[in-house]
Amino acid sequence: MARGTHDLRPARWLSDSGAVDPLEVSGGLPGRLLVSREQIAARIAELATEIDAAYAGAAGPLVLLCVLKGSLFFTADLARALSIPLEIDAIAVRSYGAGTETSGTVQLLKDVTTPLGGRHVLMVEDVIDTGLTTSFLYEHVERHRPASLRLVSLLDKPGRRRRAVRIDFCGFVLPDEFVVGYGLDLDERYRNLPGVHALDQS
Repeated sequence: MARGTHDLRPARWLSDSGAVDPLEVSGGLPGRLLVSREQIAARIAELATEIDAAYAGAAGPLVLLCVLKGSLFFTADLARALSIPLEIDAIAVRSYGAGTETSGTVQLLKDVTTPLGGRHVLMVEDVIDTGLTTSFLYEHVERHRPASLRLVSLLDKPGRRRRAVRIDFCGFVLPDEFVVGYGLDLDERYRNLPGVHALDQS
């Protein structure tokens, strides 16, 4: 497990207030709250401190490489929490079709626009589960010949891993459940939820 990783199995009872997200009881959410917006904000601040230290003195601005669409919110909040010079670019891939199961085939939808040769690059992911998409991204971005390539992921679900991948900075470890919210979706729904929820598939 990465240094500083928070293991939430489950995390509902770990919120600072001990309260359930009020949106959850409104009947409009897909399942129970696993990680609250307060927990996410606090962990992002900790990750930013770790990343600032890791890249202190690095030549040139760090390139935050947002993996669309799921890590969009995470990238924005992380960027605001960092104090080191940085630039932001985005890459888009697809491994899920409709529903909750990965197709096992990764397709590149959008490549980077920033020249990455000789640059320090930090890929920003929402969740690592099977590792297939992340492995594809590592191999693809390495072809751009960056000076260094690291990965930060808000969530890790090691119980679904099919291919080993290196996670340099990790927010929370979750059980093997399909999750939505804070950028993660089911068929493009639920991305805007402020916390991370388990999908109720009953």
